[in-house]
Amino acid sequence: MRQDLQNPEAELTGPTKGEAIDMGREVAGGLPDLNSSSAIREIAVALLTGGSDRPYVLGLTTALISRGGVIDLIGSDELDIPEFHNKCGVNFLNLRGDQRTEAGFLNKVFRVSTYYAKLIRYAATAKPKIFHILWNNKFETLDRTLLMLCYRLLGKRIVLTAHNVNAARRDSNDSFLNRLTLRIQYRLTDHIFVHTEGMKHELIKDFGVPEPRVTVIPFGINNTVPNTHLTPSEAKHRLGIRDDEKSILFFGRIKPYKGLEYLVSAIHKNLARPDDYRLIVAGMPDTYSSAEYWTLIQETIHEHVQKGRVLLRADFIPDDETEVFFKAADVLVLPYRSIYQSGVLFLGYSFGLPVLVADVGALKDEVVEGETGFVFRPEDPVDLAKAIERYFASDLFADLSSRRQKISDYAKERYSWDAVGQKTMDIYASLLRLPSPKDLSNREASKASLDMKASSRSHQSQS
Repeated sequence: MRQDLQNPEAELTGPTKGEAIDMGREVAGGLPDLNSSSAIREIAVALLTGGSDRPYVLGLTTALISRGGVIDLIGSDELDIPEFHNKCGVNFLNLRGDQRTEAGFLNKVFRVSTYYAKLIRYAATAKPKIFHILWNNKFETLDRTLLMLCYRLLGKRIVLTAHNVNAARRDSNDSFLNRLTLRIQYRLTDHIFVHTEGMKHELIKDFGVPEPRVTVIPFGINNTVPNTHLTPSEAKHRLGIRDDEKSILFFGRIKPYKGLEYLVSAIHKNLARPDDYRLIVAGMPDTYSSAEYWTLIQETIHEHVQKGRVLLRADFIPDDETEVFFKAADVLVLPYRSIYQSGVLFLGYSFGLPVLVADVGALKDEVVEGETGFVFRPEDPVDLAKAIERYFASDLFADLSSRRQKISDYAKERYSWDAVGQKTMDIYASLLRLPSPKDLSNREASKASLDMKASSRSHQSQS
């Protein structure tokens, strides 16, 4: 069904300061008074982040505390950000510390072993009854098995956000051990969040997870990247791109499953006038597990980089520089071979940037054809070239200056953290046998209705 972008609803806001909760309270002992709306505010959760994914952690934590959650945020130096300092409802615990990769081998061993010791000690004494795992830690086999058993033996209710149902299969390095440990973790989890219906189906079909234990939630729009008054024209000039050049962006980690080679081929071998386009490649190459692939990409684009047709930034792009790339681009391209869901797509939408996506995973479900972008066949540079030409000949590109705001507003409404927080808190409540916010609202509405009827009858009897 075609979705309308003309009148997106405004994003909902959280509670006022007066609704803040007592951080010392704990869900324990019997059930709370079901007639009190304060019951849902007694949910305490340990959010296990793996020490990374700042955008998702910030978005989810903010959404949860806005609905009364009390969060023990298990993080690292990377997540030690001002937004969590002295924040009511958040207890930030930096158990992971430094994660810099340039440290020596012995230092890394000490850091990781110390972290696991701290994590187990925390779990043994933690007040929250719910442990919500956003990402596993360094040694996934250990996390999926022994750590999960530890949490269960300690009486914790475990929630898992499976951002990738089986990332090893996506990366073409799946194994029996990987599938076995995934199955163990999924079986030991009380509830699993995924981002698409396809992921839910895969969990049920391939790993035997019962359907009631899986909930589909939006990915959540990235709201950590600065979005200033920088104009697209100014952004282009910063990168040395002329206003009349058609700029195409590839953004994010450079790995084989992302299919960058198909985009390079589409532009420089299959477009009628390749010199009219500038390809921006911005992201860190995976030189650890995909060194050969990165070498091949470098050889392929070397001549184009030398001639200025490709602008290459082969490095990690910090948040405060991200805006320039997305505003300098006229379109974002995701030429992926395989994917579950892409945070880069939603990041593009947050800047109002249209997208061209390969028809893999659930990407096409996130594109409103002709209004937020177009879809092309995966691993097909010829069809990708046609999609590029179609886009730059479309009204979407011709009206890009006005369409950007509409795409941004649409994304904020469709991928709102408010919706993520609502569904997540509902699951927490069900696992703790607490009333959900919806139940409380319905109950309070019914009580108000009865009170009004009783008052009316009393008034009539006195008349």
